[in-house]
Amino acid sequence: MIMEKKKIVECVPNFSEGRNLDTIQAITASILSTKNVKLLNVEPDKDYNRTVVTFVGEPSCVKEAAFKAISKASELIDMSRQKGEHPRIGATDVCPLIPVSNVTMDECVQLADALGRDVGERLGIPVYLYESAARSAERKNLENIRQGEYEGLKRRLKEWKPDYGPAEYDDRIKKSGATVIGARFFLIAYNVNLKTKNVCIAHQLAGKVRESGCLIQDEAGKKVRVPGILKYVKAIGIELKGYNISQVSMNLTNYEKTPIYRAFETVKELAKEYGTEVTGSEIVGLVPKKALIDAGVYYTDSHSEGALIQAAVENLGLNQLNTFEPKKKIIEYLL
Repeated sequence: MIMEKKKIVECVPNFSEGRNLDTIQAITASILSTKNVKLLNVEPDKDYNRTVVTFVGEPSCVKEAAFKAISKASELIDMSRQKGEHPRIGATDVCPLIPVSNVTMDECVQLADALGRDVGERLGIPVYLYESAARSAERKNLENIRQGEYEGLKRRLKEWKPDYGPAEYDDRIKKSGATVIGARFFLIAYNVNLKTKNVCIAHQLAGKVRESGCLIQDEAGKKVRVPGILKYVKAIGIELKGYNISQVSMNLTNYEKTPIYRAFETVKELAKEYGTEVTGSEIVGLVPKKALIDAGVYYTDSHSEGALIQAAVENLGLNQLNTFEPKKKIIEYLL
């Protein structure tokens, strides 16, 4: 249990390696070597070639563990050889800090800034600050920073000077890529599975649901942006070749205002218009208990916590690709 007055910060670094278990183990070992830090979840994905790690602890300890993990990732992951379905800009693609208990967002911003400075100056990795830690509005959104991905990093460094670290592309940066560090509220990484391997359908559905919408041509042939259906949602289309399906891969940045069940049901209805159907979904990393309770309330009349969570798991199809174990996936149970 969390001590009432103890400051607790969560860190969810995403590493651009989901296949080499030795590399993943070495990175997580660097986190475990830090005092007063608890490793909650390690979730590798072979198709995305990406691993999402979740750990918590006291602020200074979390900063130390994050630095060790970023250092180890830059040592073991060669971005010039890395390929995967998920957008990425470096060995440690993104490293957000999230306030959990007795910590303000401003404190997490200061922590992210200090971590970014250490990574840039001590490891020689270009660092961009994002979300609440961003120094300008255009750098708030991760997708803006990551535009062009790793392959376009050489040009990106010239266009956007990093907040910390070198701006001149060299062999060292060719290997490590850049890293995006920031502070944000709890985000749910949520993927909805489509019964089709036609990734074009997934792309179109993503454009319809995400808040930023998509570009279309008007009658004059001019490109105009049409807003998406769901606020607080970022989405892309992904093909999972190993499963013969595609996914609408989403980040729910405010699960209270756009609940997980609404994202699922919206994609489900839109899929019918494209002659396909939704077969289930998956949560990458951890999820707040309230997000599943709210979904359970939507799908059943039960008032039991266990029954509500089970209703959410069943109706969202969370057991289709992987077994969803509440004790291992709900953050409150792990804390």
